[in-house]
Amino acid sequence: MRWLALCCTPDAPAGDTDALAWLTLSFTPRVARLEEAVVAEVSGSLRLFRGARALRERLQARAAEAGLALSATAWAPTALAALALLRSPQRPSRGPLSERLDALPLPALTAAQAHHAMLSRLGCTRLGELRRLPRPALAKRFGPALLTALDQAYGDLPEVHDWLTLPDRFDARLELPYRVEHAPVLLHHAEVLLRQLCAFLAARHAGVRALRLAWQYDAMRPRDVTGSGEIDIATADTTRDLRRLTRLLAEHLARTTLAAPAGEITLTAEHLLPLQELSAGLLPGAHEAQEHTTTNALLERLSVRLGAGQVREGQLREDHRLAEMQRWQPWPAAPTALVRRPPGPQPTWLVEPPQPLRSDAQEHPTYAGPLTRISGPHRIEAGWWQGASGLQARDYYVYRSAARGLLWVYHQRPSSSTPASGWFLHGVFA
Repeated sequence: MRWLALCCTPDAPAGDTDALAWLTLSFTPRVARLEEAVVAEVSGSLRLFRGARALRERLQARAAEAGLALSATAWAPTALAALALLRSPQRPSRGPLSERLDALPLPALTAAQAHHAMLSRLGCTRLGELRRLPRPALAKRFGPALLTALDQAYGDLPEVHDWLTLPDRFDARLELPYRVEHAPVLLHHAEVLLRQLCAFLAARHAGVRALRLAWQYDAMRPRDVTGSGEIDIATADTTRDLRRLTRLLAEHLARTTLAAPAGEITLTAEHLLPLQELSAGLLPGAHEAQEHTTTNALLERLSVRLGAGQVREGQLREDHRLAEMQRWQPWPAAPTALVRRPPGPQPTWLVEPPQPLRSDAQEHPTYAGPLTRISGPHRIEAGWWQGASGLQARDYYVYRSAARGLLWVYHQRPSSSTPASGWFLHGVFA
């Protein structure tokens, strides 16, 4: 077996160790919490990640991306040995396991820490010296647990671990160290939960499009204030990017007012969505998917700052009439079914209402001078199901004007709703 032990820096929040354990689950399913550290049995993953060093470096990089600060890592054939080596900064890096453990001080093994004072008076300061003592007398004086831990660390007895499993939904709570009166201050504490969320999502190879931050008000709040408050955060696409979620939460909290001091917060993500991993590019440079994600992150912040109705996107509809072909909705709009792409080019700006055009002697339209036809006609006869007011009988063309650029022009054919005919300007291309 090959065990890897990891731990966060001593000043890291308590929840960071849980986040580290969840993150490690994306590399191997055999992960357990062992006292202050996380241990992972990675023998089955070494070939996939091209060796122990590459796996460790990739795990450290993923931890850095998730905002987790690792203090040290250690390798060993057993989990207890890996933990003991992790605790010893001056540990030997080479040699057989027994020799490396023999050189460690007694506090490196938890079972020996409780008897450190007595063992020191006996002249035992290292694990090798402890191991050379008579076993029957050692078990009688200090109990069998010390010998069991020694044997498990050296690989003479099998270890038993409670493997870490992931719940179906993320729900984490954090009690605040002090009462918070201003919503933006909650961001500092919510980052701890966001790191746990991103590590949880990485282990499930998933992302989110919505999450909820709730807070409980202090018991001494005014009588007219409810016991809790919450905000819902929505993203434009499925993500588990810590920086993006942190910035978006900061925008929401900057526009939130707490009705009373808050004493604890809860972060919830109920609906997890599969997140498609991107392959590395063959050629250097930005990738379209990354650019799309960056654009969505910008639009998310603008939508919060300016209001949902001020950032809009067009949604195609199954209709041949230009005025009914798309609808502008607050961004991000709810996903719709796949709509067939409209035939022919569509103008950037519509002229509403359509502007009548003059025609020359050959019955060709003119606008700031003669026009040159580029394409058309594209015949439309639709809307009859809405009665005479909705019926459109038109032939659309793309014309070029020397003074005004590309124009979207249609010729009105006589119909029951519009007996007259003529040329109209209905759009301008960028």
